[in-house]
Amino acid sequence: MAPKLLLFLCLFSGLHARSRKVEEDEYEDSSSNQKWVLAPKSQDTDVTLILNKLLREYDKKLRPDIGIKPTVIDVDIYVNSIGPVSSINMEYQIDIFFAQTWTDSRLRFNSTMKILTLNSNMVGLIWIPDTIFRNSKTAEAHWITTPNQLLRIWNDGKILYTLRLTINAECQLQLHNFPMDEHSCPLIFSSCDYVVMTIYFELSRRMGYFTIQTYIPCILTVVLSWVSFWIKKDATPARTALGITTVLTMTTLSTIARNSLPRVSYVTAMDLFVTVCFLFVFAALMEYATLNYYSSCRKPTTTKKKTSLLHPDSSRWIHERISLQAPSVCIALKNYSLLDMRPPPPAMITLNNSVYWQEFEDTCVYECLDGKDCQSFFCCYEECKSGSWRKGRIHIDILELDSYSRVFFPTSFLLFNLVYWVGYLYL
Repeated sequence: MAPKLLLFLCLFSGLHARSRKVEEDEYEDSSSNQKWVLAPKSQDTDVTLILNKLLREYDKKLRPDIGIKPTVIDVDIYVNSIGPVSSINMEYQIDIFFAQTWTDSRLRFNSTMKILTLNSNMVGLIWIPDTIFRNSKTAEAHWITTPNQLLRIWNDGKILYTLRLTINAECQLQLHNFPMDEHSCPLIFSSCDYVVMTIYFELSRRMGYFTIQTYIPCILTVVLSWVSFWIKKDATPARTALGITTVLTMTTLSTIARNSLPRVSYVTAMDLFVTVCFLFVFAALMEYATLNYYSSCRKPTTTKKKTSLLHPDSSRWIHERISLQAPSVCIALKNYSLLDMRPPPPAMITLNNSVYWQEFEDTCVYECLDGKDCQSFFCCYEECKSGSWRKGRIHIDILELDSYSRVFFPTSFLLFNLVYWVGYLYL
């Protein structure tokens, strides 16, 4: 009798433990830190019966309450990410969860379950709003690892439909302040009932890339062009090579900067900056060309002057060519005025009882003046530095052009940067 009683108790405890395990499997899945509440397996049959009953006479081609009242769709958008923004294609990319909520009285049901959470297989069996994105160029839904769609049905007929989309939407960018520009890009959606709704995204560009890629190289190239002002003016190969190199560098930087922009007909902020930098570099090259030209004019040159020799004992003319220094020739014409268009009288020189009548070239007339007829601010001859005509005027020595440029170029470029950055960033 005792062994039978012991066997009965062991069998009863085993059945009790198994029953408890089955009950736990039906209602919960235990883990070390959390519990997931699951629906009882007995409700699977109820959900199947509810869906079969709802879809038995359901026509997905007809919208809810057709012919009675319009169907109101509530829309929610959750933005996962936005960007990049393409200035060339005038578009931006946005990744969103797009949720739509509406009420379909045909999907009401009576059950202890208040919400039915379904996957994408149910989406194609009911009516879905015909929502479109008007300014989208391309759009795609996410299908990995399964279609990213969610459908929930409440017992009062309320429906929530959510899907994930990546949209390339059109945005007409105004690039006058590029790359310090701000834009308001729309996302326009509607239905074939022609109800249009628009969401605006306020975007401002981060200009760190353009600062490193364009602005800093342009500034350094302009500063590099100023090095020629400290090189001797006689070093023609060095200064010419430096000037041409900086000009070509600015041309390359200008081309690279335009690759980030569409072909717009107006001037952007970056175009203005690159153009001014190019002008500064080009002006530095022209400064040396001017200096070199006027410096060569100051050097004494040996020229051949045609003279006529009249011998006192003979009536014939003897033509000879004698060498005269340019400064000596100029001294003979100090009293000649530019206002008098008549040729100057020939200068007479007595040498060894011979009289020489000199015929000077016309260019010598303009080289040496007494000051009273000089009209230029830039004088490269010593004779032009004095005279009453200089009263009230600024004297600029063209040979000191490098000294002036060492001050003028950095100061003007600094003022330009001050006006540029303050104007575009704060005004």
